[in-house]
Amino acid sequence: MFKYYLMLSWLSVKRTPMLTALMVLAIGLGISVTMTVLTVNYLMGKDPIPEKSHQLFHVQLYTYGKDRSNPRSADGYPYQVTYQDAMNLSRSEIPNRKTRSLQTGYSVIPSSSDSSPFMETARAIDSDFFAMFKVPFIYGGAWESSVDTKAKQVVVLGKEINDRLFKGENSVGKQVNLNSNLYTVVGVIDDWQPAIHYYDLNNNHFGDTQQIFVPFSLLPVLELPSWGNNNGWKTETINTYQDKLNSEQMWNQFWVELESPQQKEKFQAWLEGYVEQQKQLGRFEHENAGGSLKDVVEWMDYNNVVSDDNTILVGLAFMFLAVCLINTIGLLLAKFLRRAPEVGVRRALGASQGEIFVQHLVDVGLIGLAGGTLGLLLGQLGLWGIKQLYANYHQLVYMDMTLVVLAILIAIGSSVVAGLYPAWKICRTNPSIYLKIQ
Repeated sequence: MFKYYLMLSWLSVKRTPMLTALMVLAIGLGISVTMTVLTVNYLMGKDPIPEKSHQLFHVQLYTYGKDRSNPRSADGYPYQVTYQDAMNLSRSEIPNRKTRSLQTGYSVIPSSSDSSPFMETARAIDSDFFAMFKVPFIYGGAWESSVDTKAKQVVVLGKEINDRLFKGENSVGKQVNLNSNLYTVVGVIDDWQPAIHYYDLNNNHFGDTQQIFVPFSLLPVLELPSWGNNNGWKTETINTYQDKLNSEQMWNQFWVELESPQQKEKFQAWLEGYVEQQKQLGRFEHENAGGSLKDVVEWMDYNNVVSDDNTILVGLAFMFLAVCLINTIGLLLAKFLRRAPEVGVRRALGASQGEIFVQHLVDVGLIGLAGGTLGLLLGQLGLWGIKQLYANYHQLVYMDMTLVVLAILIAIGSSVVAGLYPAWKICRTNPSIYLKIQ
């Protein structure tokens, strides 16, 4: 029976091609706008590392003096920690893994004389970073854990810069010139491009990941600059790099991996003990002084990765789809009522109201499928436009299979809903009227 309904629907399409095309176009436009906005919003809020997101925690310390707080954060905590706190936190043996983190940068000097030096952002981290955030390697691996305490000029390169400097070859053991210092390559990572830079939301949420990773222990040795945010709450005289290391400026991040709730509670208690120790040393003077742990999902919410503006845009997109569907209802009424004589004859020959109703819903579903397909194509065009306008969004402008299926379901579902009234209207046709006409 369903095949018969499909055949009748196809004949109906061929009889009214222009009217059908208008409905497909209306639904396609609605779906394209909706899915363009929904795709970006969905990928922004998507858990970037679901298998570990509730085991990775960003550490915050309320290090302000009296009557000071961070007006931009929900709870007044600073987003980052000082260098001295990062060093002290790294001494805890409770976490399975831990890493200090800082965005920095280098002047890369290629060995080839026909290539010009270029600037490249980098990340100073500890060796656990790669395992914590599941960074995939093509060649080699992370540096030895001993390098986290005893500085050594080693580097892990990204695939893109390895292709540029070494033409994609295995560069492990070779040297690269960074700021006129030679670094030994110990590993090359694959094209690791998480849609959200959840491991450092203090700088740029989106865009390309760093291509250079160096040991955090090199900071005091080579006096690496901070290319990220630097925040302070009091006036300090900083004439040397050592002054910056000793200051209350907050310019580092600290992450820990805790595998169980019990381990989290244990580290939280250790953190509170650390805060009390610093109070006794004359730091952490605020009455709210304490420590906070936020997992990946909580950290993204805390930093408003998906802002209220995005939610409003999604609502507006669905409102636009509703307007398109209202227009589709009018077109469906015009299309179905033109077939009233045919429906009257079918009713007289024994077709029930239910059969007429279902057959017209199949008509609507077929139109919705076509509209959804067109919407996907137009949506890809919309995503391409966003990519051209916002270079940092290139990881957020693709539809995965989940979104493709969702688009088709929305198109068919919304079309069927729009077609309920026209289908109900035509199935109640009085056959006697059209039998007299015939």
